[in-house]
Amino acid sequence: MNKRKVLISGASGLIGTAVESSLAADCWEIGRLVRGKVTRTSDVPWNPTESIAPEKLSGFDAVLHLAGEGVFGVWTREKKQRIYESRIIGTRNLAEALARTELKPRVFISASAIGYYGNRGDEVLREESPAGSGFLAEVCREWEAATALALDPVIRIVNIRTGHVLSSAGGMLKKMLPPFRLGLGGRIGDGRQWQSWIHIGDLVGALRHVIEHNSLRGPVNMVGPNPVTNEEFTRVLASVLSHPAFFAVPGLALKVALGREAAIEMLLSGQRVEPVKLKASGYHFQFPDLQAALRDLLRR
Repeated sequence: MNKRKVLISGASGLIGTAVESSLAADCWEIGRLVRGKVTRTSDVPWNPTESIAPEKLSGFDAVLHLAGEGVFGVWTREKKQRIYESRIIGTRNLAEALARTELKPRVFISASAIGYYGNRGDEVLREESPAGSGFLAEVCREWEAATALALDPVIRIVNIRTGHVLSSAGGMLKKMLPPFRLGLGGRIGDGRQWQSWIHIGDLVGALRHVIEHNSLRGPVNMVGPNPVTNEEFTRVLASVLSHPAFFAVPGLALKVALGREAAIEMLLSGQRVEPVKLKASGYHFQFPDLQAALRDLLRR
């Protein structure tokens, strides 16, 4: 029996590393889209801002497109341009090549984010909810639209809208741990903004579920079933660490440090997102509860 083959962009990132390890353990043959030096015979060199030869992408069963410039930091004009180009231009070039490749993948899964919905207060957001406003929402809209260039009867296109990915190896949780372990943690702003989160194990499980379930296509919310406010997240994390969390980070301080636009969109806004399609397709969450998820991750 031939091994199934998957091509992954962003394989060195937090999500890419975890999903590559899971698929490799299950005997998938892994190819990686790599910027810079190629270190494996299965690696495919690419520059996201340039077109890619279709023959380099031929013969893969699945393509997972996870690459993109990190959004955290001060949003200078150059930073915003890198965020935009690494997502939209890279996705366009990859999608166009997939549409022209001879042996097409059965599924093309491209990253997106719940930033698509913008800041919506307490509104419950599902896959059919309209896009919001702001820089990240605009990027996500164009990011998802770019995948349509791969439209082909053979290729099933899925846009995964990820929330806050909880992992002990990186991401939001790793940044939060040092001050919380010193008893200096606390809510951000008024703490009422919603945080839709997912345990890294569930994210990998959900990605594999998407690969196998042909009914899933278009946008799929990659979040756990129980979002919480920032204030509740703070309280639960402090409880798991057995430390107080009396401090609060004022919104004004964040706006001064990061700039008003970045602070509002990244930290002071929220999305209350429901994973409707995942639940309807039968995905069973290992960690639907925040406390259990944090206990599992912090035990590692």
